[in-house]
Formats: sequence, structure tokens, C-alpha cells
Amino acid sequence: MTKFRPLHDRVVVRRLKSEEKTAGGIIIPETAKEKPMEGEVISVGAGARNEQGQIVALDVKAGDRVLFGKWSGTEVTIDGEELLIMKESDIMGVVG
Repeated sequence: MTKFRPLHDRVVVRRLKSEEKTAGGIIIPETAKEKPMEGEVISVGAGARNEQGQIVALDVKAGDRVLFGKWSGTEVTIDGEELLIMKESDIMGVVG
């Protein structure tokens, strides 16, 4: 991946692939699939500044599996890979 570093409290996330079929074995066509709301953190910014001007580090780090809101982030393509850039506040939690 091209060296890309998000600024401040932004995070770069790669969506995890959704299941191709249901638990009952029904294959889901591509057009009916919802985009997954789970991803892997690829890169994080240094943090946001608090009211005293100090940088507050983010709670997530590269490699974390996270859950985020359905409409969270901005989709971007870097080196042919579709990624999301979002604020840390758009992340609901870390999985595992």
C-alpha cells in the first residue's frame, strides 16, 4: 500500500468480506448484499488535540477489528484497494 497516514483522529479501515450465503445455504447475489460494517484498522492518525492543546492518542490501533455505523466514513481507493477513512468517533467498538 502507498504510504498514507490519516491526520488527527481519522482512521483508515479495510472492510471485511461478507458471507456469500446464508446459514441455510441460500446463495446471496452480489446486488442483494449489504456492505459489511466490520473492518480491520489499517492506519491511524496521531490523535486529536484537547482543549489544552495536548494530543490525545486514539483508542484503536492498526490491526484491530472494529464495528462501525452503516453510513460511516468516506470510501477511497488507494493502490486499487477500496478503503474507508473515518473519524474514530464513527467506530462503535473493537471486536475480540
